[in-house]
Amino acid sequence: MHQYKVLTHKDRALSGKFDPQKLETALNSYAAEGWRVVVGSTAEFAGGMGKRQEFVLILEREYS
Repeated sequence: MHQYKVLTHKDRALSGKFDPQKLETALNSYAAEGWRVVVGSTAEFAGGMGKRQEFVLILEREYS
């Protein structure tokens, strides 16, 4: 059985901004907890001033 986590730029570990170094630090932190990235993509959302894109990562680990 597996457990899943969805990670976006809004995650508390990333402070709401895309920063590759913060993303790397967050991923290493999650990896230490047993999480691994299974898929990464971008998603487009309607916003007040048009469309915006966000990255989305799906993480997985064994359910314990």
